[in-house]
Order: sequence, then structure tokens, then C-alpha cells
Amino acid sequence: MATKKKTSEARKRIVIGISGASGAVYGIRLLELLKQTEIESHLILTRSAQVTIALETDRKVREVMEMADVVHASADISASISSGSFRTLGMIVAPCSMRSLAEIATGVTSSLLTRAADVTLKERRPLVLLVREAPFNLVHLRNMVSAAEAGAIIYPPAPAFYAKPDSLEQMIDHTIGRVLDLFDIDLGVVKRWNRPTRSARDLVADDGKK
Repeated sequence: MATKKKTSEARKRIVIGISGASGAVYGIRLLELLKQTEIESHLILTRSAQVTIALETDRKVREVMEMADVVHASADISASISSGSFRTLGMIVAPCSMRSLAEIATGVTSSLLTRAADVTLKERRPLVLLVREAPFNLVHLRNMVSAAEAGAIIYPPAPAFYAKPDSLEQMIDHTIGRVLDLFDIDLGVVKRWNRPTRSARDLVADDGKK
């Protein structure tokens, strides 16, 4: 049964899934940023995700759950977000484990997280998967292709070094900010690319003089 802090039928909603892959901090930071908006966040935490949160962060699972407006139990297949008639902006799985990816790619949904992702695809809403594994084997790559062909956006959380981040937190914020760009949500955490005032040829020439 879902637990609610505040909800309104008129509010825009986004579904956040946190699976058991390494990188739970991406989903946590996403929830923190969404709290600054009027968008209603619907959270699904898998059992493995709860273990990962305990191993990788200083956060308590309860603390993470309290960041969301609505929390759905991973086994609650009757939850509102399991139906296409429940309108949302889309869904982000951050991070997305290879098991979750495989279920989404094949349509075999064993949990609310993958069921909600399946619903997102069938309703032609954005589904962004922050896949976390390295190196990818052929099965992983084929599942990513299948998910992309079904309409998902495959978004490995690769850092953008042109932003010259000073900390891990800045790297995480840039990644999450670019993910939110896909939903036309700008919270000011992305350092946007600006073309250098000097040409690349000049920069290379100067470097050659050293």
C-alpha cells in the first residue's frame, strides 16, 4: 500500500525507481532535486536497492523514502502507477540494474518497478534507464537495444568532464540535471556547454609551442 505525504490530482507526477545496482546516490539526489519543484514524486525501492543504500551511503532507507511524495511497495502490483490510466510525465530508473533492464527489455515484469516501466513504454511516455554495469556483455547490450527499440532512453551515468567538476557531488548533479533535461525540467544544476572564444586550431597551436 502506498504511503503519501501530499498529493493532488492536478499536480504533475514522475515515477522514480531505484534498483539494486551500484549508484543509489543517483536516485537519492534525484529525489532531493525534485523536492524543489511542484512535481509529485512516486518512488519504488526494490529490496536490493535498500541493501545498496545501506552499503553505499550514510542514508537510512526511511530517510530516502521520506524524500518522496508517494512511496509504493515493490510488490504492490495493484499500485496506481501500475496502470496506464494514472497519468505521469514518465519514469526514471536510477540506477537500473541488469536484471531490471532484462525484465523491461523482455516485458517480463516481476515487480512494481518493472511493471511501472512497462506501463511507461506502452503509454509512450519517457522512460530513462541509468544502466549501471561495466563492462557490458553481449546480453546486456542486446537488452539495451531491445529496450531502446521499445522506446526507452538508455542513459549510462557517464560524467561530463568539460564541466570541470570539483567534486563527486557536482558530477552527480550534472548527470541528474541532464536526465531531467529530457523531461524539460531545468533546476540550474547543469553547467551548459559554451563554445570556447578561441578556435580549437589556436588552442592546438598554442599547445604545440610548449
